[in-house]
Amino acid sequence: MEDPCLINKAEYPDDKILKHYLGDAKDAWDVFFAFLEGDYPNHSGEWRYYNDGRSWLYKITKKTKTLCWVSVYRGKFTTTFYFPDRAESLIANSTLRKKYIEQFVNGRRFGKTRGLTVDIRKVADLSTTKKLIAIKEDFK
Repeated sequence: MEDPCLINKAEYPDDKILKHYLGDAKDAWDVFFAFLEGDYPNHSGEWRYYNDGRSWLYKITKKTKTLCWVSVYRGKFTTTFYFPDRAESLIANSTLRKKYIEQFVNGRRFGKTRGLTVDIRKVADLSTTKKLIAIKEDFK
């Protein structure tokens, strides 16, 4: 498993640092955040350094509800969504690719919650993340 890049607690992840680590994936990063701003203006986000994972993560929220977590790696970033077990049928019957459905269905459980992570290297990779945002928004 790869290690996140943003491990220096004293180095806040600004645009210059993100470009350094993301490289060509920075285009997808910019498109992702423009999408959020345009389609989900009620969502907000913040960078935070987490000592337990020893890295910076970007947490996207709507009020007090976490939408997803974003991690930066060399040449890519990931979006991770957490859903309760009761969302399994919704995810299994969605238009997500089979590998993501299987990742959730067979994924590690954290109590009654499971995660689903998407690697994003190019703009086309954002389609799964956009579907997961819609699922998360529709799930009650």
